[in-house]
Amino acid sequence: MASKELMDLLNQAIAREIQVSIQYMWQHVLWKGVKGFAVKEEFEKIAIEEMKHAEAIAERLAYLGGTPTTKPAPIFVGETLKEMLEQDVKDEEKAIELYRKIIKKAQEEEDYTTARLFRKILQDEEEHHDTFTGLLEDL
Repeated sequence: MASKELMDLLNQAIAREIQVSIQYMWQHVLWKGVKGFAVKEEFEKIAIEEMKHAEAIAERLAYLGGTPTTKPAPIFVGETLKEMLEQDVKDEEKAIELYRKIIKKAQEEEDYTTARLFRKILQDEEEHHDTFTGLLEDL
C-alpha cells in the first residue's frame, strides 16, 4: 500500500496537471497576433496531453486507495506571449522537479508501476519544457 506521503505527492501532481491543462488551453484560446499562430496549436496540443496525464495519475491514485483532487493549482494565463511562455517554462520546471521526487519515493516504496508511469510523464514534461523554452527564444 502506498504511503500517505506518496498519495499526497500524486494529488499535487494532479492539481498541477489540471492547472496547466486549463492554463495552456486558455492561452491557446486567448492568444492573438502573428507570432501566436506558431504557438496556438502547441498550447492546445500540450493542454490535451496534460489532461491525459491528470487522468492517468488520478486512475493510479484511485487504485492505490486515494481520492484524486479536483482542485487545480493556481492558474496564470498571462497577458503577453512572452509572459505566458515564461510562466509555462517555470511550471514545467516545477513539474520536472516534483515528478523526479515522486519517482524516487515510489521506488523507495517498491511501487514500480507508479515509478514507471511518472518516468513516462516526466519524459513528456521535459519535451514540453523544451518546446516552451524554444518558443521563448524566438521572441
